[in-house]
Amino acid sequence: MIGLTVDELATMPPAELRAAWREHFRSLAPPIGPALLRRGLAWKIQSRAHGGLPSSTAKAIGKAAKLLEKTGSVTLDRHLAIKVGTRLVREWQGKTYHVLVLDDGFEHDGRRYTSLSQIARAITGAHWSGPRFFGLRRATSKKALTDG
Repeated sequence: MIGLTVDELATMPPAELRAAWREHFRSLAPPIGPALLRRGLAWKIQSRAHGGLPSSTAKAIGKAAKLLEKTGSVTLDRHLAIKVGTRLVREWQGKTYHVLVLDDGFEHDGRRYTSLSQIARAITGAHWSGPRFFGLRRATSKKALTDG
């Protein structure tokens, strides 16, 4: 069954899918339905043929799994990692603004916010990417968009 193709998965009954799972993943199939078993097996077949996940993605998934196990939820940080206690400073239209990074959000002007984008909107009155407004992300250049 190692020579299994993605096309063959569509017609396999659940018992065969579970056997294929054992063979490909070297573990018992999880208690999920045939549709998800097919998707998992298809991924495994394709990753063997074309390569698996990049190591950075695998690490991020592992980190998310540990967080889920520990807290019961996973919050997407979109690769934004700022240490608690960090003070962000931004000048906007001649005025300087300070934001303190908290354990569970941010503090600006005596108020708590859950995202930097909320603070950027409060400061500018317009929608901004908070990380970009505070200089934590670089703007995409037109050259980068036309290259490649």
